Amino acid sequence: MRIKFHRTEAKEKVFFKSNSQIKAPEVFLIDETGENVGVMPTSEAIAMAQDLELDLVEVNPKANPPVAKIVDLGQLKYEREKKAHKQKMQQKKVELKAVRLSFRISEHDAELRFNQSVKFLNKGDKLKVELLLKGREKQYPQKAAEIMNEFFNKLKAVPDFNIEAEQPLTKQGGRFSMILINKK
Repeated sequence: MRIKFHRTEAKEKVFFKSNSQIKAPEVFLIDETGENVGVMPTSEAIAMAQDLELDLVEVNPKANPPVAKIVDLGQLKYEREKKAHKQKMQQKKVELKAVRLSFRISEHDAELRFNQSVKFLNKGDKLKVELLLKGREKQYPQKAAEIMNEFFNKLKAVPDFNIEAEQPLTKQGGRFSMILINKK
């Protein structure tokens, strides 16, 4: 059987029409200092830009008439890319970490899971707490809910934490889960 690989589509880059690519008969012109010049024929605006050894760039093509600015096109593209890169670097990636409890968890194991949870929440990650019921344990869903709520209350009692349930306790078959976050 043949596996087909699909190429992921590249994100559409912002494309600026410049100089002779601008097809509108008139443009609203903004000069190199940022002052509004007003509506003028495109050919005159291109001539003004060439006299200054700069480019006429269509900034807002959807306006009527389109807004064009006299700038250095290479510099404009560079600044836009730099700004986009800076925004991307400033985004905080929040991971979802998981901690799994069990119906018959020992005190030491519960303490270990608790310490892991505190560490994850300190880092700013989301925490998914799960409890799986197996076999005859499925007859006691109240006990499982009690274990989960006890764990949640223990985390809430930690000073310097503001724990909230992003997703409250849910039951799906024999699986209990909740997602917690630390609101700072």
